[in-house]
Amino acid sequence: MTISAVLFDMDGTLIDSEPTHYEALVDAVARHGRTIPDGFAERITGMSMANCHAALVEAIGLNLTLDDLVAAKHAAYLALAPSLKRRAGVDAVLELLARHHIPYAIVSNSDRMIADANLRATGLSRPGLISVTRNDVRQGKPDPEPYQRAAHLLNVRAQDCVVVEDSPVGAQAGLSAGMRVIAWPEPHRGDLVFPGGCLPADPFNLIATLAGLQTSPAIQAA
Repeated sequence: MTISAVLFDMDGTLIDSEPTHYEALVDAVARHGRTIPDGFAERITGMSMANCHAALVEAIGLNLTLDDLVAAKHAAYLALAPSLKRRAGVDAVLELLARHHIPYAIVSNSDRMIADANLRATGLSRPGLISVTRNDVRQGKPDPEPYQRAAHLLNVRAQDCVVVEDSPVGAQAGLSAGMRVIAWPEPHRGDLVFPGGCLPADPFNLIATLAGLQTSPAIQAA
């Protein structure tokens, strides 16, 4: 089997943005007189904003509508976004794919405005880049639709794609799409339990896992 394309999650995978997302959420909730409970960040890893909102309503009785929470959180996040950085190890992986002419796409559960801000801040935005956001599909992760759409846009078969994800929610989306999935959690997230069928990667060495797949000779020799 060969790798026809690599499909990356964005937040926590390509971009070290999960702490910024949480900071923005805490700020949005605090502005309405509520406090997020300890351990909530771990609970919502990979969730859509709709699911985060539902979890907050259950946990603290949040009286904001989903639309109001999204607006408040996005405003706080966009103010912080210019300081974002790529995750360590990402540059080496993207250089490897470029050398061997293997295309990639970005598949995110975030809104388009957040994805675009992230890509601009980290220099990942470029002409022709294919990205799929929550606004581009009917169902977000863990539904397979976002990854299926990315494969369609790249004109590649799902079974020839490799998904790279930092969250179990996103990993399930990739598996449900019929793709091979690399579980690449952030270094401090040893608590995460990924679905069966994922290939675990060293948090500091994604290239080694890519090279270990049954892929093209070019990747194996890199």
